[in-house]
Amino acid sequence: MTEPAGASTRRRAGNMPAEVTSFVGRQREIADAKRLLSQCPLVTLTGMGGVGKTRVALRVARELRRSFTDGVWLVQLAGLDDRDLVAHTVAETLKAHDNTGREVSAVLADHLRDRRLLLVLDGCEHLVDACARLVETVLEAASGLRVLVTSRQPLRTPGEHVLPIPPLATPSLERPLRPDAANRYPAMTLFATRATAAAPDFELTSANWAQVATLCHRLDGIPLAIELAAVRVRVLGLRQILERLQDRYQLLITRRWGGSPRHRALLARDRRVELRPVHDRQERLLWARASVFAGSFDLRAAEVVCSDDGIVPDEVFDVASGLVEKSVLTNQRGPDGVRYRMLDTLRQFGADRLAEDEERMTLRRRHRDWFLRVARSCERDWFGQDQERTFRRTQADKANLRAALEFCLTAPGESQAGLELAGTLWFYWVGCGFLAEGRRWLDRALAQDTAPSHARAKALWVNGYVCILQGDFAAARPMLHECLAMAEVLGSDLPAAYAVHRLGCAELLAGNHARAQELFEDALGRYAALGELNSNVIMARIELAMVSAFRGDLDEAVELCLRTQRVCLAHGERWAYSYALYVLAFAACTRGDLSQAVRHARECIRINHTFRDLVGIVLPIELLALLEALSGAAPRAAVLQGAARTIWSSVGLSSSAPSTSTLPTTPARNSPAAPSGTRSTRPASAGAPNSPWTRRSPSA
Repeated sequence: MTEPAGASTRRRAGNMPAEVTSFVGRQREIADAKRLLSQCPLVTLTGMGGVGKTRVALRVARELRRSFTDGVWLVQLAGLDDRDLVAHTVAETLKAHDNTGREVSAVLADHLRDRRLLLVLDGCEHLVDACARLVETVLEAASGLRVLVTSRQPLRTPGEHVLPIPPLATPSLERPLRPDAANRYPAMTLFATRATAAAPDFELTSANWAQVATLCHRLDGIPLAIELAAVRVRVLGLRQILERLQDRYQLLITRRWGGSPRHRALLARDRRVELRPVHDRQERLLWARASVFAGSFDLRAAEVVCSDDGIVPDEVFDVASGLVEKSVLTNQRGPDGVRYRMLDTLRQFGADRLAEDEERMTLRRRHRDWFLRVARSCERDWFGQDQERTFRRTQADKANLRAALEFCLTAPGESQAGLELAGTLWFYWVGCGFLAEGRRWLDRALAQDTAPSHARAKALWVNGYVCILQGDFAAARPMLHECLAMAEVLGSDLPAAYAVHRLGCAELLAGNHARAQELFEDALGRYAALGELNSNVIMARIELAMVSAFRGDLDEAVELCLRTQRVCLAHGERWAYSYALYVLAFAACTRGDLSQAVRHARECIRINHTFRDLVGIVLPIELLALLEALSGAAPRAAVLQGAARTIWSSVGLSSSAPSTSTLPTTPARNSPAAPSGTRSTRPASAGAPNSPWTRRSPSA
């Protein structure tokens, strides 16, 4: 593929990980994959588990990076079990944020339509149908898109070109091998490279090359098996490793890996190479139990979920360290500490070692219970100094939270926990920009368990809130009224307060400001009587301030925001606080204090960008467009206006939003864009912003 003119000067987007170990062999496969991608939009690398499909795909993507002006993007699907979340996962990786109720595949098609981009879908074999449908949809829409897939089986989509990735070449044991010919075999080179990294004194010599050749041949040239065996030279000699291979040959019961019987024996053999004798049984036990995790996990999660008979919590760290040494686990250091991850092939092998269905169910319940505790903790921490850290933690545990939700909604008798978990994560669905996924989980949970309960009442108001932010008032209002009725049945005032609050949001967004004010004041009174104080309560105060501002009572709006601001600063709340900044910016603009309005609006954008809150981003951008126009910077105003229009298309409220081109681009006395009823407290030369909420209703 050729690089477009001028592309070398542009910064490439993407998320390709750094290559942390040397790459051995595969020149032919890499060249073939690059050639195929230059000729057709979809190439699938196939082969058995551990053969190196991912490594080849990543190397191809890195070498083609300069050919794609919009970058190369890796989507790892190995830890995803729910086919309905494939499109969500791709959209999240590509930052194709959308808060509407549209199909996510359609959102992706629009996002990719005019882009020149390489998308790498890694680990699709257990999600073949969902991946095939998505790939077909986006390729039909985006002529500049190329898709590189790794899977144990083809997608069988029109236009797909399949490229098998074979094992690495190994020497034949039927005739003598000359030592100087060893470097002709990538399998031996790979073993020598990884063994030297594990034990710097190791060297491939004429004295040991025959043993290495035998080992690589016995491991069928599978890179994963060879790498795992090479790590063992740190504690074992080559002869010992070979002896243990011979002692422990077994075929896997499962045939999921495909290929010949000797290929299916691979995972049984390569993972049975010597484990450290001191922790032999414990390491095997932790390996099996840790397979319950999806994606990465931290030490505390492993201690709680995996400790039981055979491993006490205090031993988990040492046992996990042994598995890291043996490359069964990898550790990743991030801003919040070390997290562990297991390759999908190793995770599946560990799951196969769990002896009984009862043991699997026990571990899955323990996993679910832990991540329900995590969700509750994050919900509490969302209103506090650690709000940004809470976002990072929830994001890091997203795969596990999804797995816990899926367990709750598929295992008998677990639906109540599913309702609670889906409702507890309201801060993530709403505050972090995952409305579509949140609604999907909430819809499923509410449909599955219809009996009155506190968990159902909470899920109702949370889903009503999500639907309102998607602009689906018709779905939201019945849920909120059901929540009110259920609160009365349960004798609980708390869900009623939240339902009233969210009904106020619906009226605000519909432009019924007088009714919205009544509902917000009612909800705030209920919250106060219950002693409730969190981000939702703060947001109710700010929404009441919005109503005051949009009705022209700027003094009341500013006073409400300043009082709320003090509470936010005292508690470290930033997400809801950003909306107070928006209202203050709105008021400052209306009064003609443009510099103050710009400062508030920019800070509002900065905070909401951290949390991916599209509504909280687009409102101040739209206001900044007006502020630039009022300052005489028409080109900057036009750019911001275009950005706002693009974002509104991804926000559910945008369906009724008229063009923002009606905002004034020059200062004008008595601007027609002023909110209805705004008092003339600004200088005559200043325009006033429209209420973005009011403009989104035909009745406004």
